Amino acid sequence: MITRYLTAHRAHDTATAVTAFTREATVIDDGNTYEGTEAIGKWLDRSATEFTYTIHLTGAQQTDATRYIATHHLEGNFPGGIIDLRYQFTLRDGLIERLVIEP
Repeated sequence: MITRYLTAHRAHDTATAVTAFTREATVIDDGNTYEGTEAIGKWLDRSATEFTYTIHLTGAQQTDATRYIATHHLEGNFPGGIIDLRYQFTLRDGLIERLVIEP
């Protein structure tokens, strides 16, 4: 599910990206919390159009049976222009239940 989400997110394919989440999933990004697939879909649509950037996976690890961390390097026209972000995933029943994105 993580790979499906990341691939779809990079391709700005919100419909596919949302299918990687549980119905009641939570995403925390840039100090905001999005709960449920409808809110997550709106967040994905906005993030796909708000800035132009490249994203490269620089590291990945499994921290326990249901938690994974994917580190990405982003460069673009957002404030600061360059950032490394940790995408912290928690899975439930094979889907993403929680995603926290932070430096």
